[in-house]
Amino acid sequence: MDKQIDYDYKKDEKRRYFLIVIGMLCLAVIFLFDISMGQELMPLSMILQAIFQRDSLDMTTQVIINEIRLPRSCMAVLAGAALGFSGGIMQTILNNKLASPYTLGLSSAAGLGASVSIVTGLSSILNIGIYLVPFMSFVFTFLACILIFMFGRRFSSRPDTMVLGGIGLSFLFQALQALLQYSATPEQSQNIVFWLLGSLSRSDWTSVTITLCVLLAGIPVMISSAWEMTALKLGEDNAMSLGIDVKKLRYKSLLVVSVITGVAISFIGTIGFIGLVGPHMARLVVGEDQRYYLPASALFGAIVLSGASLISKIIIPGTVFPIGIITSLFGAPFFFAFIFSKKNSLEGGSND
Repeated sequence: MDKQIDYDYKKDEKRRYFLIVIGMLCLAVIFLFDISMGQELMPLSMILQAIFQRDSLDMTTQVIINEIRLPRSCMAVLAGAALGFSGGIMQTILNNKLASPYTLGLSSAAGLGASVSIVTGLSSILNIGIYLVPFMSFVFTFLACILIFMFGRRFSSRPDTMVLGGIGLSFLFQALQALLQYSATPEQSQNIVFWLLGSLSRSDWTSVTITLCVLLAGIPVMISSAWEMTALKLGEDNAMSLGIDVKKLRYKSLLVVSVITGVAISFIGTIGFIGLVGPHMARLVVGEDQRYYLPASALFGAIVLSGASLISKIIIPGTVFPIGIITSLFGAPFFFAFIFSKKNSLEGGSND
């Protein structure tokens, strides 16, 4: 009996690894096609030449691929991984499958920070150019996370209260953002709308490097707590009986989420549904074991955002749609499908 259980476990483990490898291959294919698409279609052979044999191409082609297209495609992968990973963490620690950086107000906080920067004109006053907008959006995201901390501490770290607090903050930030947009000049209002729609066009190697460093620092921190988070899925009481400090785990997780999400959103704008869709895809593929679930959430978040970047370029050749529109158009049906599936499962359960 024990040998059969061990065999089934190893078989299931191999299946998870296999599916993750397949996902990584799919991401690589989407990534290459994303680079090749643009105002002018470039063959994959030219893309590979620009990456590995730069001297074999003319200077104009090198600049287009290495300084424009490649950073944007890399940012789609990294930002998607950041949002998917953050969404997976939030759904686990709050025990809510609808939790994500977008639904809990972190994206709205980033939008408010960007709006403040644009309306006040601080970037021109401080002479730091485009980097103030990402900085302000990151600061406001971090402040939103602190407020969620405060909700948690005030109500004994109850996950339902933290979720409701995040939703309330989201409405508050959206109202303040609308107020700023209403009082802004037409040019400022246009800049706010462009930022809120989400775009990879502002990506460069600096933003890619910063996002990569944050991910490399944050992901290992949470993977090291995978066992504790898996135990938390069994219930708070069971987790505490195993010696896990649930409050400390939640605060640490939200701190990591705030940094990763804040950095990702600060460079690409408000992107919805990635932190919701990516974790659900990961859950279907690898289950709830956090050792596989968290990396898979990052992987599928990267696939979704990179795929959205590709779709935004091929809807109308020569035109790039704001990526936030694409993720919302594809994310909304997924959201409704999730609601209907929950309804059916509840109805099925009531008949037993």
